[in-house]
Amino acid sequence: MFQRTIHLYRDAYRGLSPSVWLLAGVMLVNRCGTMVLPYLTLYLTQHLHYSVADAGIVMAVFGVGAFLGTFLGGQLVDRFGFYYVQLLSLVFSGAFLLFLQFVTHFYALCGSVFVFTLFGESFRPANQAAIAHYSIPENRTRAFSLNRLAINLGWAIGGGLGGWIAGIQYSLLFWTDGLTCLLAGLFLWLALQPPRSQATNDGLAALTSSIDTERFMSPYRDTPFVIFAVLATLYFIVFMQLFSIIPLYLKEAVHLSESQIGLLISMNGVIIVCVEMALVYTLERRNFPKIRLIIAGILLATVSYTLLTLPATWVNALLFTLGITFSEMLVMPFFQSFTVERSQPATRGKYLALYAMAGALAQTLAPMLGAQLVANLGFQLHWLVVAVISLVAALGFWRLGPRLSTPLDSGVDSLSHT
Repeated sequence: MFQRTIHLYRDAYRGLSPSVWLLAGVMLVNRCGTMVLPYLTLYLTQHLHYSVADAGIVMAVFGVGAFLGTFLGGQLVDRFGFYYVQLLSLVFSGAFLLFLQFVTHFYALCGSVFVFTLFGESFRPANQAAIAHYSIPENRTRAFSLNRLAINLGWAIGGGLGGWIAGIQYSLLFWTDGLTCLLAGLFLWLALQPPRSQATNDGLAALTSSIDTERFMSPYRDTPFVIFAVLATLYFIVFMQLFSIIPLYLKEAVHLSESQIGLLISMNGVIIVCVEMALVYTLERRNFPKIRLIIAGILLATVSYTLLTLPATWVNALLFTLGITFSEMLVMPFFQSFTVERSQPATRGKYLALYAMAGALAQTLAPMLGAQLVANLGFQLHWLVVAVISLVAALGFWRLGPRLSTPLDSGVDSLSHT
């Protein structure tokens, strides 16, 4: 049994290209320094003495910048290539974070946060396009899972260190975050060379001539994928309650301490780091359709939030955390790999940007809508509404499934791989 488990984990990590591992390393370095965002609200209220309402406005500006930044990133990737977009995003973000600590005027803060996020979030579709380029269809979902492992491990390290550093001096958060962005950019520049080709060639052009031109050129004309993005937004709104309303619920309803809340939520990242790669590998070997795995994951989220409508106990909170974590592992990596399969090399940045925009929009809406629902309905009715939204998303994917079962042209992708 033990030997079989060892072989399972070994095989789960086998077969990924060195470039995919290097990209995961870049992401790990970058996320280990992600300290400003988790503590930005505290920085604004405790250090700069702005009101909670003002801090909320700044965070809303952050969300708008993230939404537009992912769109911008997709456009830039398809025009200039993912390598240079990643590099410039990391360098710009790092330099701007070092500058941001000196901005204290409210409107200047809003403008600075918007510009920083606009260019910083362009990294997301560029990084996903790079992973798609350096992976093959057989291991692409695992490549995205490895990247998610790096993100979660980095968040766990950065979040923990961030609290300790904030206790010393808030300005050190900006220095640490900014310097790790620059370090990640340096690592990318030294360790990974620009690919020989990210564009189309004659063979690719010949293949794409048989594809519906309008659908090939823009994801916004690919109606099933637009619906996919809308349904993904619903799931993201549901999932992101974990980082916005759940901590408040655990404090006020379950009566856990801050350290207990942190421990419970950190379980999410720990389980993902330990389990996701092996889980994805096992599911891929059994050839489960991606859309069915996505639906199963969303239904698991529905059940998890329904649990919270029951009396508030630490047992239900623990079961919820386990359920939403496995939901995330079933949904997120397959969302990403499906988006890549739906796209073509020439439009991959735009497809990934539309997918990332769904997440950025949910990142803005989830805390705002959640807070309003809790204030007006209370926690239990709020969780019921969230469970219904999750169920609607699952039913939507079930109805949409037959229209999404075939990518536009999977044969095109093989020509672009180097």
